[in-house]
Amino acid sequence: MITRTVIRRGLRLLALALAVLVALAGVLAATLRLQFTGAPAAWAKSTGNDALWLGHAWVDGRRTERDVERLAARLRTTGIKDVYVHSGPFEVDGRLDPAKYPHAGNFVKWLRRHAPGIRISAWLGQRVDGHLDLDDPRSRANVLSGVAAIMTRGFDGIHYNFEPIGDGDTDFLDLLERTRRHTSLLSASTPQIEPYPGLRVAARAALGHDKYWSQGYFGQVAARVDQVAVMTYDSYLPFPSLYGGHVARQARLALDLVPEDKALYMGAPAYHDHGLSYLDAAESVAMAAEGARLALTDRGRRERFGLALYVDFAATEEDWREYMTRWR
Repeated sequence: MITRTVIRRGLRLLALALAVLVALAGVLAATLRLQFTGAPAAWAKSTGNDALWLGHAWVDGRRTERDVERLAARLRTTGIKDVYVHSGPFEVDGRLDPAKYPHAGNFVKWLRRHAPGIRISAWLGQRVDGHLDLDDPRSRANVLSGVAAIMTRGFDGIHYNFEPIGDGDTDFLDLLERTRRHTSLLSASTPQIEPYPGLRVAARAALGHDKYWSQGYFGQVAARVDQVAVMTYDSYLPFPSLYGGHVARQARLALDLVPEDKALYMGAPAYHDHGLSYLDAAESVAMAAEGARLALTDRGRRERFGLALYVDFAATEEDWREYMTRWR
């Protein structure tokens, strides 16, 4: 029988645990807010090495050459030099059905005609938590066969986006290394870097998978690709200043970990379906740009550093205005 004393003791322990969590959340918020202080240098902005994720409509026949011409006209006014066009996803066994990208060759041809300076990568991936098993050598072999096939459509490179890849996953490193046989331009979307010690373990306990990568594993992935795009959005932070501080922290860490001969992109949220209105208000292209500029100011000039806008079909004119005025 549970006594009142036991119940009171349990309630006190619960109250103490909640107080500790609130205090830790307050410390984290204050720390991120400090990351967002100061004024960025005038030179800390786009060097003309930015990127853009493009939706599937560009390769499945819904977009025409006229659409590509309009896209190229917009891109010419920006610093975007890389586009990642969604051309998958892989099947659960790793196969990539060519029926998913029937017009990829046309898209590549048209964009080269209207925007010849843009590099075009096939954006490929899948969920790996109960869907595609990258630990299975046969699945990885199927992925590589799909990569080889889609590269015949004229793409410059491959852009991987598998989620969620756990910290320390050696099979993903193996896939990156073997993909080199099929493309000279390899890029990857990555989770956020653990911002402070202990947060990776805490987030994993809460979510059931890694939200953050350790600095060591992030560095191992960066060493195997040409371009890294850190997905700094979906931070769950409630205020713009905290999100800006989050991006600044991620950018500072990444600038220290990614060699200067590789391209580093900070993902900028040009979408508005977080599910909660306060999250839509907190995360923006403007705050991502400001955080990136503050980090760049601290770490010094970096030519191959930019923003990667996610994603074209959700981006509003306000998103584009923020990119052009806050980053360009």
